[in-house]
Amino acid sequence: MQISNISELKPKKLIVFDLDGTLAPTKAPMDEQMGRLIHKLLQAKKVAVIGGGKYGIFKEQFLQQLKVSKEQLGKLFLFPASSTSFYKYNKGWKNIYAHNLSKAEKIKIKKTFQRVFLEIGYKRPEKTYGKVIEDRGTQITFSAVGQDVVKILGKNKGVALKVKWKKENTALKMKITKLMTKYLPDLEIHAAGFTSIDVTKKGIDKGYGLRQIEKYLKVKIKDMLFIGDAIFPGGNDYAIVKTGVDYIKVAGPKDTQSIIRHLLK
Repeated sequence: MQISNISELKPKKLIVFDLDGTLAPTKAPMDEQMGRLIHKLLQAKKVAVIGGGKYGIFKEQFLQQLKVSKEQLGKLFLFPASSTSFYKYNKGWKNIYAHNLSKAEKIKIKKTFQRVFLEIGYKRPEKTYGKVIEDRGTQITFSAVGQDVVKILGKNKGVALKVKWKKENTALKMKITKLMTKYLPDLEIHAAGFTSIDVTKKGIDKGYGLRQIEKYLKVKIKDMLFIGDAIFPGGNDYAIVKTGVDYIKVAGPKDTQSIIRHLLK
């Protein structure tokens, strides 16, 4: 259920965050203030992070910015690539599961992207940065301006370019997502982040991630709160709605910080 008045929120045992656009700016590191707030939150509650990026991105954006004890890391749980994989801390980060796409599925996904681009007459930006279609093992991700735009251009210019593309092309991204869903009914397709579209195995999405949290951590969905920026039809956070979890939609990391401060009261 969407929570519109946080003061009416019942106590929760576990807080689940989206990563990109929620805890950190798109493809950029989480800032020091967010790191301090997560540190404080881990002293009181368990925390899970479910994001579209691969595990390496989680390390760069989130873990490397987080200064907490090993004991607190034991209360933190990571679900990269839209919860197609799960990592927990036990004398280091251990992979608990990974739902890898088959070679045939990967080929089919890449061919379908090309089919859709041709069908709609898609024109890619004049310049892209890094891979536009990336194989993340458990997920294939299309990123319109390239995976490494923030890394190459820097946080300010890179994020600004992604924001610009999003403002000008949101309808286009949703059209591509809809056609991909039409041609790949046996797979899961979601619009993600500012410029991305994620493809995973059928039934593997962030809602699946919440059910895995329930299974592995023995925390019921009614005792969780989900916080994300893409909780809208077609968005990669929207799958959590069907689980019945309480959730709050944010516009960005500043909103998230305000919510964490309230939870810490």
